[in-house]
Amino acid sequence: QVQLVESGGGLVQAGGSLRLSCAASGRTSSRYAMGWFRQAPGKEREFVATISWSGGSTYYADSVKGRFTITRDNAKNTAFLQMNSLKPEDTAVYYCAARAGTYYAPGPKEYDYWGQGTQVTVSS
Repeated sequence: QVQLVESGGGLVQAGGSLRLSCAASGRTSSRYAMGWFRQAPGKEREFVATISWSGGSTYYADSVKGRFTITRDNAKNTAFLQMNSLKPEDTAVYYCAARAGTYYAPGPKEYDYWGQGTQVTVSS
């Protein structure tokens, strides 16, 4: 079992930045790819970004490409999502997820563990 806890959400003006963190605990000796997803009110959960276990491969949704950066620090069992040039449409609850194995994946059904989420609100 792996437990995930997100932090770093909050209220920011359009054009601003936030850095989300996802701390993993439990069976962290195994290899996990990580992903970030988000869900806005009344909408389905959508893919944001994913990173391989090594950190060498990343993949982004078109809507955030060039603005968001996913990284990880395996020594600290933590993944990050740096969000720059935020827009009101980025407002959502952001979830991190872990997927057993080394390869990243964009589909939410491919992830085994989920955090509780952190709210990000971008005002115009």
